[in-house]
This record gives sequence, structure tokens and C-alpha cells, in this order.
Amino acid sequence: MVFTTVISLVRARRPDEFWRKRRIFKLAAHYIGRPRNCYSITIRNVHRALAYATKGRALKKQDMRELWTQRVNAGCEQHGVQFPEFQEGLYRNDILLNRKVLADLAIWEPRTFEALALISQSVPDSGEGKKD
Repeated sequence: MVFTTVISLVRARRPDEFWRKRRIFKLAAHYIGRPRNCYSITIRNVHRALAYATKGRALKKQDMRELWTQRVNAGCEQHGVQFPEFQEGLYRNDILLNRKVLADLAIWEPRTFEALALISQSVPDSGEGKKD
């Protein structure tokens, strides 16, 4: 860059400052008023929004887990099984399905879920009494 006066040189900002501020302003592009245009206000609002977004991702995972549990509970109630016993019965029978899959089966494949409920109520063979 060529500066005609020393004052121009002193007032010139570094390029990295421009790009740093530009990145923040792009995150605030949908704001209205000063939170969009004034950097000192923009940076506070953007940092707050990013903190909420981080917290929201964790809350979304928690909400989905609660929803899946509620759906599997409803499916278990239909077949007269308590959810903890249902889970333990599936584990004893070596059926390792997570809550998401069980919730999907409870909604979209009720017959399959009913079969899983029957399997969870049955006692598996331990294999000790078998003879070769």
C-alpha cells in the first residue's frame, strides 16, 4: 500500500483486523439495527448467540433421548411390559438395540416391536444342560 501522508499510514488498519471483523459481521448479517452495524455491540450479541447455539445442541440431544424413551415406554405399555424389564430382557437375549431404533420400531413396525416384547419376556436358554 502507498500512503501519501504519515497520518494515513497511522490510521490504516491491518488487513487481519478487517477480515476478523468481517467474519463477525457475517455472523450478524440477519440482525436488525446497531447489533448488525456497530462492532462492539455486534461482537457481544454474536458471542451470546454462539453460546446459546452450543447449549442448544446439547439440549436437542437430551430432548431426542427423552422422546425415544417416551415412545418405547408407550410401546411397552401396549404389550404389558415395564420398560426396564423390557430392556433387561432384550439384553439377556443378546438383542442390542438402542433407544432410537426401538422407538422407530414401536411407531413404524408395531408387529416387530410386539415380537421383541415377547422375546424380552421369555427366559433364554443358558446352554448348560445341553449334551453333545
